[in-house]
Amino acid sequence: MRRGLLLAVAAALTLSACATATPFQPATKATSGYGYSEQRIENERWRVTFAGNSVTTRQTVESYMLYRAAQLTVDNGYDWFETVERHTEGATEVVGGGPYDPWVGPYGPYWRPYWRSYGRRGWGPWGPGWGADWDVSTITRYEASTEIVMHHGPKPADNPRGLDARQVLANLGPHVALPAPEKK
Repeated sequence: MRRGLLLAVAAALTLSACATATPFQPATKATSGYGYSEQRIENERWRVTFAGNSVTTRQTVESYMLYRAAQLTVDNGYDWFETVERHTEGATEVVGGGPYDPWVGPYGPYWRPYWRSYGRRGWGPWGPGWGADWDVSTITRYEASTEIVMHHGPKPADNPRGLDARQVLANLGPHVALPAPEKK
């Protein structure tokens, strides 16, 4: 039974290592819509959004949104930007099912691990309740959006919503994770 437990823990750790936070990347169909997007509203006004997957923290999502806003500001020849509106939303869902495979969930059929252990009575299900347990997990995905207005010149000291674009790039840049290079 101890060996079965060790195998189950090793498999769970292996599966969890596969999940990585959304890197700083454009949101496309290839990235399942995770990443940044922007829309010009007026010449100096933009809406910037960053959507993260279930392992991307709220802080990362908000930082990447501000980083993209700073990039747009500098790329368009401006010096600082002001956040007019700013929102962060978390979408939480509980997913799970019984111990039988394949499992059909809200996004289609999935194959998932089914743990068994060997005991006094032979092979049987593993876990609390010995077969009566359910694999249930809570998943939260965050999306942050802001509307910004870009400005030239030095940022006014009395504007609490104003951010110097180059300072934002310098301060957040070392913490931005870029996508892994594609293997050839």
